[in-house]
Amino acid sequence: MKRGPTGSIVPAPAVAGESVRAFVPHPLPPRPALVIDAALREELDQALLALGRLDSVSSLLPDKSLFLYTFVRKEAVLSSQIEGTQSSLSDLLLFEIEEAPGVPLDDAREVSNYVRALEHGVKRLRGGFPVSNRLFNEIHSRLLTRGRGSRKQPGEFRATQNWIGGTRPGIATFVPPPPHLLHECMADLERFLHDQPERTAPLLKAALGHLQFETIHPYLDGNGRLGRLLITLLLVSEGVLQEPLLYLSLYFKTNREAYYELLQRVRTDGDWEAWIEFFVRGVKHTAEGAVETARRLARLFEEDRATIGGFGRTAGSALRIHFAFQQHPVQTVLSAAKRSGSTIPTVTAAIKSLEAAGILRELTGKKRGRVFGYGKYLHILDEGTTSPARE
Repeated sequence: MKRGPTGSIVPAPAVAGESVRAFVPHPLPPRPALVIDAALREELDQALLALGRLDSVSSLLPDKSLFLYTFVRKEAVLSSQIEGTQSSLSDLLLFEIEEAPGVPLDDAREVSNYVRALEHGVKRLRGGFPVSNRLFNEIHSRLLTRGRGSRKQPGEFRATQNWIGGTRPGIATFVPPPPHLLHECMADLERFLHDQPERTAPLLKAALGHLQFETIHPYLDGNGRLGRLLITLLLVSEGVLQEPLLYLSLYFKTNREAYYELLQRVRTDGDWEAWIEFFVRGVKHTAEGAVETARRLARLFEEDRATIGGFGRTAGSALRIHFAFQQHPVQTVLSAAKRSGSTIPTVTAAIKSLEAAGILRELTGKKRGRVFGYGKYLHILDEGTTSPARE
């Protein structure tokens, strides 16, 4: 259903002497109300079923935290790549153990910030804190605490005009609300997220809330990353997911042109239903992919344990080190010793056996201070994180 523009065009403060006109979205929920026909209802139901299967992913793995630890970091890499970083998952894991030869430090730091921001957001939600503007600011301050965005008002709504696309607002693809209307827009968004003036189903709330946040673009930097995080945090807050396991960055990156086109169609034509269809298809596709990844990892761990079982008298120590690498797939001998409670000589011998079996591989090429990775595990998680795209 096309409703016409979903906001107003208003004058904004001049930028470099150039007059600017900005878009101010109407408050949510959409008016007239959404039209959820039978086909779209089926899409929503299928997405919710996929989320239910994803939420039970713990049944596929002996320890859900094994999957969560690395999956969160995969999302951090993907979300940051959309905004221009070049770091891979291995780069981030190397950076986190302070062994980063050749890793672009600014990029790795930026991705690490994302992990810290997400972990902070989930911790706050579990402490009973609501999804709110205050939480957005707390998360944003961690996103930009170190690295390239640290000079762009971390944790504060912007006080100047920004724009999307083009070198100046006069030729921009889109100009978000002017600063003097920003707080009112964000207050309206917060009310919607708190089910005012009416209750909105969680999946619809995530779809509408994400688009509205991107339209308002409340920060000087980091809007895309925080807008994508908002989806996951909302689903955790609403009890749809117990763990932050759904990440749409790869789907948005793969379908980049459609994503931006649909955002703009909502603004100009009010075609919310087309956006929601795209969004819930992404949720279903992404949730199913995550479940399949968990299954592949479970199979990998089982196959490798069977291989290690044939090591003979060294199998026990090798299994302990194998489990340590399931927890953190990039490690030094020292970190593996600490994590497994084994001695350095025991770990060294076990890693040598695991290397010979093709389970671990050395990542640095150095003779001293070597770093080892769980090769097939990293390969599975690395899928989709190559060929970074710029926003």
